[in-house]
Amino acid sequence: METPKPPLLQINDLCISRGKVRLLRDFNWTVRPGEHWVILGPNGSGKTSLLSALTGYLSHTSGSIQLLGETFGESDWRLLRTRIGLVSSSIRQMMPENETALATVLCGKYAMIDFWGTAAPGDARAARAMLRLVEAQHLANREWAVLSQGERQRVLIGRALMAKPKLLILDEPCAGLDPVAREKFLLFLQRLGSDPAGPALVLVTHHVEEITPVFSHALLLRDGEPVASGPKSETLTSQNFSHAFQAPLRLQSRNGRYQLVLQETGALKKN
Repeated sequence: METPKPPLLQINDLCISRGKVRLLRDFNWTVRPGEHWVILGPNGSGKTSLLSALTGYLSHTSGSIQLLGETFGESDWRLLRTRIGLVSSSIRQMMPENETALATVLCGKYAMIDFWGTAAPGDARAARAMLRLVEAQHLANREWAVLSQGERQRVLIGRALMAKPKLLILDEPCAGLDPVAREKFLLFLQRLGSDPAGPALVLVTHHVEEITPVFSHALLLRDGEPVASGPKSETLTSQNFSHAFQAPLRLQSRNGRYQLVLQETGALKKN
């Protein structure tokens, strides 16, 4: 019998408090190789706090975080960040306007922004290969200022993949995309997640429409606690969404994609 691979991420009894406010409480979560997760929840549910804790920018009050075999507090989390791919609006906003897409991707190997050092031989070739992988090779010489939102997201994913991460975190990557650009980007994520050699994906979003069939597991948060966590087929239910968002919601599914519908209340029906 094949020995199970160790988890990529293991969180046990995690609590994060700031003053009297508890941002996360008694939180448990495991991500295993081959799993692709989506995290959903209303504003203030703890999504940002969770990501900040994972990347070492927010210290936890109690509990433990083990990431890629390293334990927070016992390892250098600055070095560990280079082994985790992160695509977020905060990174997107820090990119130099005159930097080319090729330079942006190349910087990912060093986990740097506005790289000013001397790249190792072969790095440019590797960056061009990565642009091909993310289907953006035609953008190599275009400056950041003239890239569309969808193009920027692909370039940032190429940048994140340069360090060959085992885990790629996508924090609301479709924000600001028009409907066509969003669907093209989601198709790209579907292809990326279907690659057996690719990283495990963690998608943070507000929108069930962005959950493509490649995502196998889901985590729903409310008030710093998980409402439901596990295989997508068990987690994504009307009852769980209604509880997470405190509203009467019906989850619809068609061809592997989802839609949430707000059900009429009795008062609205009378009107």
